[in-house]
This record gives sequence, C-alpha cells and structure tokens, in this order.
Amino acid sequence: MTVYFIGAGPGDPELMTLKGHRVLQECPVVLYAGSLIPREVLDAVEGKAEKIIDTATIDLDQITEHIVQAHKEGKDVARLQCGDPSLYGAIGEQIRRLEAEGIDYEVIPGVSAVAASAAYLKKELTLSGVSQTIIMTRYEGKTPFPERERLPQLAQSGATLAIHLGVTRIHKIVEELIPHYGEDCPVAVCYRSSWPDQDKVTGTLKDIVAKVREKGFTRTALILVGHVLDSDDFADSYLYDKDQAHVFRKKEHKAKIVKETTE
Repeated sequence: MTVYFIGAGPGDPELMTLKGHRVLQECPVVLYAGSLIPREVLDAVEGKAEKIIDTATIDLDQITEHIVQAHKEGKDVARLQCGDPSLYGAIGEQIRRLEAEGIDYEVIPGVSAVAASAAYLKKELTLSGVSQTIIMTRYEGKTPFPERERLPQLAQSGATLAIHLGVTRIHKIVEELIPHYGEDCPVAVCYRSSWPDQDKVTGTLKDIVAKVREKGFTRTALILVGHVLDSDDFADSYLYDKDQAHVFRKKEHKAKIVKETTE
C-alpha cells in the first residue's frame, strides 16, 4: 500500500501531469481539499473510486486516520494537493505521520500557481539583464518567519517576487516593498489562475492596493512583483544567439569560414 501525494495543478484539470492522472485513477481511496481543488479534477474517478474524501473540513489527525485505515485494508491512497505538493502543500507533517506509521509514500510533482499565473499573464519571469531570480515566499501571518526571510530582507535582492497567501495584507506588502522597488515597480495579482473564473489585476506598487480592493480579491490570489512584468528593455538570451556556441551548436561565422576554406 502506498500514499501518493499528487500535484493536482493550479485548478485546470488538464494541468495535472499524465503520471498524476494515471496514478489517481489507480487508487481506490482519494483525499482532496475541496476548498482548493475543483471537483472537476476528480471526473476520472467519480463512481470508480471506493472513497472520495474532502479534507477541507477535517484536521490532520482525521486525515491520518483515513490513511491508516486504507493501509490496514491494503488500499493505495491518492492524496491530491493543489499546485505542486512541495510548495506550501503541508505535506511535511503528513509525511512525518506516515513515516511514524511505517506507511510508504511517493510525491508526484504538479504545475504551481506561479507557473499558471505567469502563463495567464503571458510573461517570462526571468529576463536577461532584468531579473534572473524568482523568490517564492508568503507574507508573515500565523506562520512564524525567521528574520532573514521577512519581506524587507528578501526585497533587498531586487529579484522577481512571487508572494503567496498575502492578498489580504496587500497594503502592508506594498509599504515594505516600495523602499526597495520604488512606487513605479509593476505588480500583478492573479486570482485562481487557470480556474474557469480566473481573474487578474495589474498596476504598480503605487496603485495596486486600490485596484485589488476594487476587484475584491481576498483569497486564492498570487502577488507577482518585479520589472520583468512590463520590461521590453532586455537582452536576447545566449541560448539562440548565432554568435554563441554551445555543445549542440557551433558558431555560425566559424562554420562559414570552415566551408569557404575547404572549397
């Protein structure tokens, strides 16, 4: 018996990986958080799985009880996690319980909200000469933060920021970022990226608070901050530069010289 932590993706059922979809269909017991994962993701196992349990209203002990019971019955469990399980998926504490119980598990990655939001915005988050670093974090709330990971410290890097679970504190986020990024730094707030009701708002650190409040976003939103969001002033990468050789491609001008000298 194995518990499979499956990245269900950001919402769109078609954004689950092929492996995740296959394993899901092979498990008689399915646990999923209905508050974060649309029921449509389970279409392939509706009426097929023996148990489909929404974990949104139960706690960790109760989740573990369901898994232990499945283990006793020799039944594999699909534990669906929104986005990618390794990012704010709370799988660490679940894995700790499984190891204490001697239950095997496997983690199957998924498409993250960051990837889905970048696709929704039709933006590349790493532009040559603008930003080559993405910092994924969350705004401090009930979860304690080391001082070195608080937003003002991270902002000193000037990197592209992807801030989870912070839209209700957007005003505080803006206050802490303006000294480092400036009021004109572009911001995008993406709500439920890839869901049928996905929505977004773009602006700058100066005006994004008013725009978010006008939209009424209060949860399930990702905040992206950085100059990559509106910059056209970036260099082409070396990857496809004809004058830059790499292991799979020789420099074009060298190839021409070789051809001319052999003719």
